[in-house]
Amino acid sequence: MTYGMTSSDRITAADSGSWQLGDLTVRRIGFGAMRLTHLADGSPSDRDRVTGVLRRAVELGVNHIDTAAFYFSATRSANELVNRALAPYADDLVITTKVGPGRDPSGEWWWATPGQLRGQVEENLRQLGRDHLDVVNLRVPRQAETGSIAEHFGALAELRTAGLIRHLGVSNVRPDHLAEARAIAPVVCVQNAYGIGSPAEEHAFLDACGEQGIAFVPFFAIAGAGREAGAVAEDGETVRELALVHGVSPAQLRLAWTLSRGSHVLAIPGTGNPGHLVENVAAGALRLSAEEIARLEAA
Repeated sequence: MTYGMTSSDRITAADSGSWQLGDLTVRRIGFGAMRLTHLADGSPSDRDRVTGVLRRAVELGVNHIDTAAFYFSATRSANELVNRALAPYADDLVITTKVGPGRDPSGEWWWATPGQLRGQVEENLRQLGRDHLDVVNLRVPRQAETGSIAEHFGALAELRTAGLIRHLGVSNVRPDHLAEARAIAPVVCVQNAYGIGSPAEEHAFLDACGEQGIAFVPFFAIAGAGREAGAVAEDGETVRELALVHGVSPAQLRLAWTLSRGSHVLAIPGTGNPGHLVENVAAGALRLSAEEIARLEAA
């Protein structure tokens, strides 16, 4: 499938398909709020521009917003930008957030104890102006080094029972973490770093989530090795070649490949750029052939 900006403007998030997060229906192309608070060089974002991007995302059919209270800069808070742009919230809008990490006013990181998770949940509720959170992911510090998550996840399960949280997920986890969490309460999503070039064990984990009916929500799907700094400067030859064939950007091709990995895969690309938003949403309509998918997996 090939399209230019004129036709991509007519594509909406509905063209990406949908998935159930518990009893909540979301389109497979969502929006990540991490990049709303500041530009790549660390300078403040333009408040009116990024709130406009959020509103435009919803106009384009996006109904899955991923955010967190620890997404903030010296002058901007992602949660409060979401609140300002989108409240009162549409009935079908699903807002997902994360707890576990915290930052003090200077930006220094800390990690919550099980007893501190309620405070983090309540801070998200306050900033977003909500009486409950649709989905809360427990983010673990270091995937390879983190031991049992039972105590932390159990604390969130109690908040779910109390009605502060509707559904639970886990982030930056291993398969054994997921199994441990599922023994405590239902898990609707796994949010892990993933994209072209991920190791075999991450491909297997993604597939296993699909077999269990659990959404897999990749972060850094576009950025890849660039991670928080953004997309790598040079994409591989195969990515560049196939992007040219389809008349799309390498970032769009990366998103399309990610979504091709299974109907349970949800993308949450973030941007403060209105043009990039349209391109990201349009990537949800791009269909790659089996041969192209195989070439990218081998790259």
